[in-house]
Amino acid sequence: MRQSLEILQAPLQELQQLIAHELELNPTIEMVEPEHERVEVESESSHELDDVSEREFDEEYEMLARLDEDSRESFQRNEIIQKPSADADAKHEFQMESISAPITLQQHLNEQLTLSSLNRQEQQIGEMLIGSLDDDGFLNLSLEELAESIGVDLEVVEDVLDEIQGFDPMGIASRDLEECLMQQLSRTGKRGTLEARLVSGFLPELARHRYAELARKLGVPEEDIREAAHHISLLDPRPGRQLASADAVYVIPEVFVKKINGRWRVRTNDKELPRIRISKYYRDMMENPETSKEARRYIRDKVRGGSFLMKSMGQRQDTLKKIAIEVVKHQEAFLEEGVSQLKPLTMSEIADKIEMHETTVSRAVNNKYMQTPRGTYELKYFFTPGYSSAGGGEAVSNKSIKEAIRQLVDNEPSSKPLSDQAIVKALSEQGFKVARRTITKYRDELHILPSHLRKQ
Repeated sequence: MRQSLEILQAPLQELQQLIAHELELNPTIEMVEPEHERVEVESESSHELDDVSEREFDEEYEMLARLDEDSRESFQRNEIIQKPSADADAKHEFQMESISAPITLQQHLNEQLTLSSLNRQEQQIGEMLIGSLDDDGFLNLSLEELAESIGVDLEVVEDVLDEIQGFDPMGIASRDLEECLMQQLSRTGKRGTLEARLVSGFLPELARHRYAELARKLGVPEEDIREAAHHISLLDPRPGRQLASADAVYVIPEVFVKKINGRWRVRTNDKELPRIRISKYYRDMMENPETSKEARRYIRDKVRGGSFLMKSMGQRQDTLKKIAIEVVKHQEAFLEEGVSQLKPLTMSEIADKIEMHETTVSRAVNNKYMQTPRGTYELKYFFTPGYSSAGGGEAVSNKSIKEAIRQLVDNEPSSKPLSDQAIVKALSEQGFKVARRTITKYRDELHILPSHLRKQ
């Protein structure tokens, strides 16, 4: 049971590793070689071994001998996936070899460090400083502690930091936002300007758009404050993000959805599923009259394990396809028109339709992805709570509400942005009754500023 749940829950990458581990532990099963692959869309062995503890070995062997043939027929029952052509293999190899790893922030800065005029000791200090930068490009390290730990004067460390702060991108290796912005202003010839005065002492007021207050404090026209604020907004508050060293995440879709002849079709990704079968070598051992009773018993137990493994893999694909079919039925409007038409859906609803437990559905969709004409989505994306329309009509998902909020904000007048209450009213006119606190919550999740900070 644990193995069956593990197979159901594992995404394809983990399942491949799991099967490889089972192949090491169970000598009676083997991987099907690519040139012999014939794969079905829905794979489930229709035969499983009963309790054979009392069965004669000769009678038992006849069942085991049939298992290999049964599993072969099972793999051939529906769709056959052809072996890729030589041209397709060559194209895939070229594509994979053409992928280059993006340069990281640390690599980019270290390359500049080696070209600098710093001596060997100073370059070593520079490497320590560069290695201490976060993903935003800020230095989270005490210069005093670094100087003391390596036994050099603080001035030496500060000089190295000054050198690094002159590297690309501008503003790198700053210790706070003010220093970051001031570095960029200095390198663009704006030291001593109104922009520099605002950055060096009035960032909180500037962030809150208190232009009239700043104009009074600095004794300059409010229009000059607005123009300076616009120039500051063009600076990069996170220079390290230009070369962020984030690891690329690769996913393999478990399910493919495609419209064929006006109908949405669902296909599981059996091509990436490891194919296994009972080894002919051990079948021959069972057939050999010289094989001992103990060896036959050992082979019997291992074949039973292999049979259950194949059955679990088939059940996994069958469960995934059943869930995907119901999801597609429920979300056809999304596939046709996009996120605005995504409908509310719960796992319990799908569980009722396919007559399985809700926890089984939860395990099955965990870390699984569906490829659709609108992009590749995690299966969990389609399970979302929702709201009924004001007239009690068809419900909409919270993702649809968020999309509606985003569209309202994108189209609002920049001089008169919509308040949360105004968004509530606008959604109500569209037929959606949503509380103001919910709008505020969704706006925060969408990283949209309050209306008074969006005003220009």
